[in-house]
Amino acid sequence: MIYSPYQKYQQAQAQTASKPKLLIMLYDGAIRFVRAGMEGIEERNYEKANNNLCKAQAIIHELISSLNFDYPISKDLLSMYEYMLHCLIDSNVRKDIEKSQEALEYIMDLRETWVEASKISGAAGAL
Repeated sequence: MIYSPYQKYQQAQAQTASKPKLLIMLYDGAIRFVRAGMEGIEERNYEKANNNLCKAQAIIHELISSLNFDYPISKDLLSMYEYMLHCLIDSNVRKDIEKSQEALEYIMDLRETWVEASKISGAAGAL
């Protein structure tokens, strides 16, 4: 159940966002959760680390489920997402920040790629 106005705003934003915007929102969430998980590892707060790294994994799973295999790039993205999941799981089990950092870098790179792609497709649609 949603109680706060901020939660209502977030829900409305997600429900009305375009597909590219939703994808970028997923990447933003994954970045936020990986960073929080890394922070938990640094603080030796393993519950915080586990909760946040699991949330990041859930987002990666959502990204995997959204792939359209009619496009060849989807196979490559699947491989990348699976590797990121491996890194996040390994980091969570071993409480090793390096694997989380590696996954974070990939997530941030992919986010920037999708931001640029959405700008290009938006510009092409405007022509």
